[in-house]
Amino acid sequence: MTTTIEIPDDTFGTLLRLTRAKTKREAILAAIEDYNRRHQVRALVATFGTWKIDSNEELESANVEDAQKSN
Repeated sequence: MTTTIEIPDDTFGTLLRLTRAKTKREAILAAIEDYNRRHQVRALVATFGTWKIDSNEELESANVEDAQKSN
């Protein structure tokens, strides 16, 4: 997709420096990919605390029960 936008020189200069990109396109793609990744991480972190995760003792107990059933 071709898009024309005006970006302030100092903002774009900072982007180029931080991304160490060789081209403007590369810098913009890196920024977009970083934004998308951060958004996905935030969405994942928001689900923390909503999962039921077994404790180590529960896992070991389940393993013992499975072993006893196999015999």
